[in-house]
Amino acid sequence: MQLCASAIVCAARPHGESGVVARLLTAEAGLVAGYVAGGRGRGLRPVLIPGNVVAAVLHARAEGQMPSARLELVASRGPWLAEPLAASAIGWVTALTATALPERHAYPPIHAALAGVLDAICHAPAARGWAQAIVVFEALLLRELGYGDHRGAADAAGADPLAAIDRMGRILGRYPLADRRGDVMAARALLRDRLARAWGFGGHEGRA
Repeated sequence: MQLCASAIVCAARPHGESGVVARLLTAEAGLVAGYVAGGRGRGLRPVLIPGNVVAAVLHARAEGQMPSARLELVASRGPWLAEPLAASAIGWVTALTATALPERHAYPPIHAALAGVLDAICHAPAARGWAQAIVVFEALLLRELGYGDHRGAADAAGADPLAAIDRMGRILGRYPLADRRGDVMAARALLRDRLARAWGFGGHEGRA
């Protein structure tokens, strides 16, 4: 395997004493996993933040071997991790992507939509500017994976975003995440609770 592509970091897990296994979403090859030597070091930790855009070079000598990966930072989401709402949203959409998509199946619409929703999270003036984008992204992912057309829930997000988020959460838990809910749905529950507080269903937190 030899791949040179722009990629979105979706997950990074420690491997061995100093390495990291990164899960990267590319337009050309879909979701790919690669071993980043020294990924836990000071120089590469900021590169491996989920949501970051990187220039990736992956190489494997044999079929079935996990490729090694060299990554160069293109765009960082690090500055938004200090904002609880934005950090929760970035964590959720990247965790969903890393968990739900099969590896090495190209989904160009999902790649483009993930890039768009991450930009919205980071640059919209308030969470109401990106909450609907998250529901639209979830509906697109479900459709691309063959779980039906749920654009009705996405359309409803404009009028009642919290109800649409709850409805889509039930669908995601029933289908692509049915066997892998765990920490992934916990990330979504955290985002939902922070949005509810920000929108007046509790205390205020983050940008609303």
